[in-house]
Amino acid sequence: MGSTARDRWATFDCYGTLIDWNAGIRRGLARLFGEERADALLERYHEVEPEIERDDPSLPYREVMARVLDDLGAPAGDRDVLGESLPSWTPFPEVPAALEEARARGWRLAILSNTDRDFIEASKTQLGVPFDETIVASEIGSYKPALGHWRAFERSVGRLPEVHVGASLFHDVAPANGLGVPTVWINRLGERADPEPTRELPDLSTLPDVLDELVPA
Repeated sequence: MGSTARDRWATFDCYGTLIDWNAGIRRGLARLFGEERADALLERYHEVEPEIERDDPSLPYREVMARVLDDLGAPAGDRDVLGESLPSWTPFPEVPAALEEARARGWRLAILSNTDRDFIEASKTQLGVPFDETIVASEIGSYKPALGHWRAFERSVGRLPEVHVGASLFHDVAPANGLGVPTVWINRLGERADPEPTRELPDLSTLPDVLDELVPA
């Protein structure tokens, strides 16, 4: 795609940062296993998924989710429940306006996501905000926290982004920190920062101001 010296790029994780990933997964787990087990199984889901992605980074994300459900004991006929529901998962309420404001201030927006092209395109429709670049795991054979997304972005744009925004310390903040990319951690769950991001926010409401503070126009 290329870039100019004046461009300011912000890259974003999508699920958990822009789209309410936990709510979408939990609904699927509650449907399969019942409300009383959904919270515990959601915790287990977050333990198993990175292991599967690490062990076989060539897998499509739809199959990753299906294999997690296999591990959790879902019936074989229901292993695609999460894949079927993902396109309907909705943005966090403040996200579309924050992204629109960032664009209005001249920021170019990119998504770096551990997912598949059809899923991310459905989620971008939910967001309703244009993105200038979209990099997905299934097309590069790499899942974050590996560095494949950032390297693919670098090849496309010509440099690393000015800022990376994500809700996961493990998947986003740690690798971006390691590349020297300033990070904005969206701490929706009230977690403790380890590693430390450049900035920490509870949601995206004030993100445009923080982006401009980190990299003035």
